Amino acid sequence: MALRCDLIIRDATIYDGTGGPRRVGDVGVSGDRIVGVGDLGGMSADREVIGTGKAIAPGFIDAHTHDDRAVLCGPACTLCKISQGVTTVVVGNCGISLSPMRHTAKRPPAPLDLLGDEQWWTFDSFGDYAHALKTKGSEVNTYALIGHQTLRVEAMGGDPYRAATDAEILRMQTRLKQALAEGGSGFSTGLYYAPNAQASTEEVIAVGEAMRTMGGLYVTHMRDEADKICASIEETLKIARRLGVPAHISHHKCSMPENYGRSVQTLALIQAAASMQEVAYDVYPYPAGSTVLMPDRVRDDLRTIITWSVPYPEMAGKDLSEIARGWNTDLRAAAERLTPAGAVTFQMDEEDVRRIMRHPLSMIGSDGLPHDEKPHPRLWGTFPRVLGFYTRQLGLFDMETAIHKMTGRAAQVFGMVDRGVLREGAYADLVLFDPNTVMDNATFENPVQMSVGIEQVWANGVATFAGGKETGEKPGRLVTRNR
Repeated sequence: MALRCDLIIRDATIYDGTGGPRRVGDVGVSGDRIVGVGDLGGMSADREVIGTGKAIAPGFIDAHTHDDRAVLCGPACTLCKISQGVTTVVVGNCGISLSPMRHTAKRPPAPLDLLGDEQWWTFDSFGDYAHALKTKGSEVNTYALIGHQTLRVEAMGGDPYRAATDAEILRMQTRLKQALAEGGSGFSTGLYYAPNAQASTEEVIAVGEAMRTMGGLYVTHMRDEADKICASIEETLKIARRLGVPAHISHHKCSMPENYGRSVQTLALIQAAASMQEVAYDVYPYPAGSTVLMPDRVRDDLRTIITWSVPYPEMAGKDLSEIARGWNTDLRAAAERLTPAGAVTFQMDEEDVRRIMRHPLSMIGSDGLPHDEKPHPRLWGTFPRVLGFYTRQLGLFDMETAIHKMTGRAAQVFGMVDRGVLREGAYADLVLFDPNTVMDNATFENPVQMSVGIEQVWANGVATFAGGKETGEKPGRLVTRNR
């Protein structure tokens, strides 16, 4: 071990990301790597940070994001992540990826428009996207999935609301194979959404055949998270089994009041499958979800908050029921007037959220929507909420387990080599935080609020967040799956 390094964080409580017991010690960094963990009293450094009373952990991995565009926008778009201690984001979820598709129409069909209008859909290949990421730089590392909805809209001439032809399926498969060769790490679907819902199980398997030679994993916003949730889990497992790749269920939940409590059933199903094939899932720590507003799916018994609206931008942050009363109409008619739009919907039971989060197969993903006018608070608060509310206050699990779900487990599931752990030789993605005060501030009423207790954050050995603000550095890289 060298006697001198670039940075030493001294006398901090070390959570190494493996789920193993905490210990007090030092972490040394040279360049982009960790060079020592433990008692580094014999080492000196160009810069030392005293971590007494603080915790040091691997930088958090956000297992589910829609940050495809945000990682290209600079700190104005990524402050919501680095201020939570996030150093790596998984993009391209729910079948929605910013590449490979050059879209010339005014606005891509929902839910692709969650990433923006036509000015952002300029990446004809994943290689183009990866080049932009490298050229512009980013505050966080980016791990990218390729979206089935994106592939469908490109291959089907803007008419994805039907079954694909054999030629169109071949086009999607070819494009997926190319994207994986250029640095994409997996294939995601959003079978819940209209541009993807007409795809049969066999179509998904046929497109995913690209992974048989290229490697990757299958990640899905399942066809149904409500009444037919068990059938959707079975479909997910079947697709991954047929392709010979790991299965990953996005934002696992049991939606709608009639399905509250069914997590007992779904978790048993997933756990049983895990003995026969690789399967995992992510979860966000809130009983409300958020996506595009779909008028045919609004319900009187569920609170819905508008997050953005193209024709009525002033309605962002208001309840749909309040808007409908003001317009003297019903919820569906009001929703139809508001679209294109986004919404937060209170559709889950808190006990299900806790049960799903506590299960050993879970990891943490924010599913934040960074371009919404009034976003779901998960965009700014997910990771400190897990640490502060669910871990410190509720005792849902211990701090070692919480951090493992945000770091080492996610890195292992996604095949991120040398990330998610504090050990000699690993990348120096680090977060220093106060375990006694860390907490989310973002609320449904005021969602754009920075959390407290996150002291400093480093990605690849470079500080990205300190003193309550971004540093302006962009050390993030494209992270690819180990195949």
